Amino acid sequence: MTGIEYNSQKDELIIAEYGRNVQLLLRNARTIENIEERQAYVEEIVSLMLNMNPQTRNLEDYRDRLWKHAFRIAEYDLPGIMPPNGIIPTPENVRKKPERIPYPYNDTKFRHYGNNVKHLIRKAMAMEEGEVRDGFVNAISSYMKLAYRTWSKEHFISDDAIKNDLVTLSEGQLRIEEGFTIENIHNGSSSPRPNNNNNNLNRNKSNNMNRNNNNNKGNNNNNMNRNNNNNNNNNRKKK
Repeated sequence: MTGIEYNSQKDELIIAEYGRNVQLLLRNARTIENIEERQAYVEEIVSLMLNMNPQTRNLEDYRDRLWKHAFRIAEYDLPGIMPPNGIIPTPENVRKKPERIPYPYNDTKFRHYGNNVKHLIRKAMAMEEGEVRDGFVNAISSYMKLAYRTWSKEHFISDDAIKNDLVTLSEGQLRIEEGFTIENIHNGSSSPRPNNNNNNLNRNKSNNMNRNNNNNKGNNNNNMNRNNNNNNNNNRKKK
């Protein structure tokens, strides 16, 4: 009786999602002497790997990725095998680290305004002087006021403080008139919301008026009917 072979006694799986059979097939490809037969054999294995993960068909580079996985499972020992893209995967390319993304520099003094305000100010500085630029600067100041109030709801912010910060951020190139009042903008739609309380009061008033009118009409009809009945009775007595 042969002993039971446990998975812990077998070779380690390089990529477990493809299973041990794919790993054995790829390593068996090394034993094929004919290069053309070996190439066709590996291509069939890659097609099998694709069928095991059909969701990868939606990816643009899904075949290139599968070929990289095949070379990795075969420990990059597939002599004479060429992927369709003509690039043979190597361990160095797999371990290649992406370039470091530089962290954006923020001025700690005006961090509460955000980078978008700084981009808008630079755009306004590049514009020609005129009404369009003045309107754009006024819109920037309103957004700065909103950003400050969002950052610190407990502290009051004056228009003069916003104007001074605008001058500092623009290095003195953008200024707002002293008598100009910065408009408040709010998150969400700028159109005023209907007052539900007023609508309910108006609706109740109209309902009460209609109810009173109906009651008055009913009372008038009843009074007319009574008068007619009394007249008829009087006429009978006279006869």
